[in-house]
Amino acid sequence: MKTIRIGTGAGYSGDRIEPAVELAEKGGIGYLVFECLAERTIAIAQQARLANPDMGYDALMVDRLRAVLPACRKNGVRIITNMGAANPLAAGRKAVEVAKEMGFTGIKVATVSGDEVRTLVISENLRLDDSGKPAAEMAEAIVSANAYLGARPIAEALGQGADIVITGRVADPSLFLAPMLHEFGWSDTDWEKLGKGTVVGHLMECAGQVTGGYYADPGVKDVPGLGHLGFPIAEVDETGGAVITKVAEAGGMVTTDTCKEQILYELHDPHAYKTPDVTADFSGVRFIQEGPDRVRVEGANGRERPETLKVSVGYKDGFHGEGQISYAGPGAVARGRLALDVVAERLETVGLKADEIRYDLIGINSLHGEGLSQGGDPYEVRVRVIARTRDKRNATLVGNEVETLYTNGPACGGGAAKSVKEIVAMDSTLVPRAAVNPHVDMLEA
Repeated sequence: MKTIRIGTGAGYSGDRIEPAVELAEKGGIGYLVFECLAERTIAIAQQARLANPDMGYDALMVDRLRAVLPACRKNGVRIITNMGAANPLAAGRKAVEVAKEMGFTGIKVATVSGDEVRTLVISENLRLDDSGKPAAEMAEAIVSANAYLGARPIAEALGQGADIVITGRVADPSLFLAPMLHEFGWSDTDWEKLGKGTVVGHLMECAGQVTGGYYADPGVKDVPGLGHLGFPIAEVDETGGAVITKVAEAGGMVTTDTCKEQILYELHDPHAYKTPDVTADFSGVRFIQEGPDRVRVEGANGRERPETLKVSVGYKDGFHGEGQISYAGPGAVARGRLALDVVAERLETVGLKADEIRYDLIGINSLHGEGLSQGGDPYEVRVRVIARTRDKRNATLVGNEVETLYTNGPACGGGAAKSVKEIVAMDSTLVPRAAVNPHVDMLEA
């Protein structure tokens, strides 16, 4: 029975690069998938593209390609990635440039575009899910609107001989499902197989999470070798049967428990996990430990895909102004609380206009509030004040007032830091599948 091996090279934009090189060199894989595009990432990338039409792709794409291309070319590994972000075509051109600079010729680079639907969302005045606002009212604030494409355009690119496929917004599991469609010739309506492949993609998409990274809890759930955590490999056969594993000498581990935790990650309805390719059914999934770092996945299924595509909408939503300062030694908590009181009074005096503001003592109440504090004063605390404002001027006031604690009390504050950041908020909506037209462009080094 035909089997392919797919490795995960990254689970988010800033992920480690070395595990991907290890997979390309030692993993015996045919495909290396870099999943690097979070919801907010593409909105930020869109702002970069608007500032420079040659930008808007992942900032680490060049470094990743330089690191893995030698082993990928040597071992016949094809690369699939959503590092094209807001500008797949520019990313494709850059990938060709990198390949040529490294002396590799004959490399085919495919780009998948068509996910950008900002004009459609605004012209149809679609209502956003979280805010409830019609898009036309927010037109000036909306910086991006990208539909989640599925696996088929990537599979088509692979069918055209692409060695590297670079996409924009694609559903995370679809990046992994695509080589299965290509290699096994699965139909777009074989819902059971598509469901099985989507479950594999969901297990793989976050890289080191399924090999023990997010699972680790010292003394409770110990994981060996986190400093050299290996990224996962999926062995998938033409029926959709799969085993999750890793390079033997890599750190981390693959167990039924690491897989169980990952299968629940970002899972709303296990009976209906909706993707552009299929409505996957996770409810019957079971894991079997076949050997050290080898877990078989069984029981996934699927039903007909939705007739709409989810759209991730990024919009400007004001500014965050933040200031921090530390206190240590006897009475640190009392001085920290006094510092917060002083800043609160000062911000009222200078007339801060804020939609929301927080006064935190990191290590005491910054995550769960006062109610869960264990009592007993720590030796050190860090004051944090952060506000959400409509304009940059008001945001700047926050950090400035925290910084003035240096010389205006309480005693012995140090390590002050301040920042102002524009907020790119996220919302979502749905568009008819027929209104989105993905397309493939082929380049060659």
